[in-house]
Amino acid sequence: MYGRELADVYEAVYRSRGKDWGEEAADVSRLIAERRPGADSLLDVACGTGAHLSVFGERFEVAEGLEIAEPMRRLAEQRLPGTTVHAGDMRDFSLGRTYTAVSCMFCAIGYLETLDDMRSAVRSMAEHLEPGGVLVVEPWWFPENFIEGYVAGDLAREEHRTIARISHTTRKGRATRMEVRFTVGDAAGIQQFTEIDVLHLFTKEEYVSAFTDAGCSVEFLADGPTGRGLFVGVREKN
Repeated sequence: MYGRELADVYEAVYRSRGKDWGEEAADVSRLIAERRPGADSLLDVACGTGAHLSVFGERFEVAEGLEIAEPMRRLAEQRLPGTTVHAGDMRDFSLGRTYTAVSCMFCAIGYLETLDDMRSAVRSMAEHLEPGGVLVVEPWWFPENFIEGYVAGDLAREEHRTIARISHTTRKGRATRMEVRFTVGDAAGIQQFTEIDVLHLFTKEEYVSAFTDAGCSVEFLADGPTGRGLFVGVREKN
């Protein structure tokens, strides 16, 4: 999904919005510790450039990532030398070990196209949990919360670069199509490029069903780091 250039621009824009990956990872680590005291290993699924993983690495004895996009995976490995970042698809990965926690942040699960895909991803993540382990998933919007035709705009100013971002999002069935246009200006000149993101809407009940069918209890925390909430599950011990 992301090349090296877009990944760098992407982080700069979200920093300008006040997004703090470190604070989010610390909050998720706290939620995990409350439900599984002594949790010492975590897998961050769809870890992207490793922005959350860097803090998870400070909170857990073992912190590893899983990422399907090679450019993002390479950036994560460069950011976190010595950290294991597995190549894999969240729907059907198998790493041959379990963790006391698994996370999937920043609505990454919304990029899956079908309900079966989402359920497969939750099941794969749950299968990598020890009994009593904690699963944290940040969803995309629920259907009733989606705003048709939503337009967002950002201006990020850095020391040697200015980035403008504008997006427009529409819906067709369960799919939401977000067209994002970037204008980046620096000493070398002005560049423009467009990204198309397609994310899918699943209901709260469908997420809950996916967790329970994967052998996890589940609760929904309404706020979450981006206002979309968090699903927090614990894998049954039997």
